[in-house]
Amino acid sequence: MHIFKEFHFDAAHQLGANVAAGHKYGRVHGHSFRAQLRFSGEPAPETGWICDFADIDMAIADIQAALDHQYLNEIPGLEQPTLERLCIWIWARVEKTLPALSQVTVWRGTQKEGCIYTGPGQQPVDID
Repeated sequence: MHIFKEFHFDAAHQLGANVAAGHKYGRVHGHSFRAQLRFSGEPAPETGWICDFADIDMAIADIQAALDHQYLNEIPGLEQPTLERLCIWIWARVEKTLPALSQVTVWRGTQKEGCIYTGPGQQPVDID
């Protein structure tokens, strides 16, 4: 069984070290990002929950505060802020306190592209 929570953030970045000189992603630009945290398991008999959504909301609030309307390249661990690194960065901040985390997905909505991260050595679950 899976539960999920989505959130949005707007941020700027540049990927100059990843691309050739003159490439459009080498310049500073911004995106509206959409992210989803997915949690998997069986509901606990005493609560009926896989994970408390209030706990998920607190984790998301911290992540949004760190990312929203920021220049991602200046955030420790996101010096090269690719979608892949964003997923890993988010995972590292959530799985410490919410071990039922099973998937982090980040989309760049205007680009119709994204990344799914399921942790080291795991397979993704299909999403819509």
